[in-house]
Amino acid sequence: MEENITIRPLQTSDKAILAQLANNKNIWDNLRDYIPFPYEEHDAGSFITRTKEENPKQTFGITYKGHLSGIVGLVVQEDVYQGSAEIGYWVGKPYWGNGIATKAVELITEYGFDQLALHRIYAGVFAYNTASIKVLEKNGFKIEGIFKNAIVKNDKRCDEHRFYKLNEQRK
Repeated sequence: MEENITIRPLQTSDKAILAQLANNKNIWDNLRDYIPFPYEEHDAGSFITRTKEENPKQTFGITYKGHLSGIVGLVVQEDVYQGSAEIGYWVGKPYWGNGIATKAVELITEYGFDQLALHRIYAGVFAYNTASIKVLEKNGFKIEGIFKNAIVKNDKRCDEHRFYKLNEQRK
């Protein structure tokens, strides 16, 4: 099954399906508020344009059996945090339950360590997003801490669980 899951740069032709997949309140409830909801084609077009300007590439479409199924990316840090990146990902609801996020996190982690020469990748997860916590744990990410009442989403406070993984070849 995992051979059916890949990551690739986004293309202009992804705009309609990206908007369709991202325009889901269940997905938005687990993302940062700077991502709009409702999510429309012009939002997808702007996002795709921004990803095309990345050098090096940090944001990718996730494909399942050749179909765009979600997004995965790294936000490379600077200054005293150089060599680190924050990981982010989501999978469209029609594709849930196929191990797609787990494989996409594996692929982007390998990319970050091998191609971007990162030392550390981390993720902040809303406490109620147990599926995302499981995805990170399956990929060898370790809990770093729990930031109490650090998140406000949908006018409710919750904890943020912070996970990390180190590149063992770059100690």
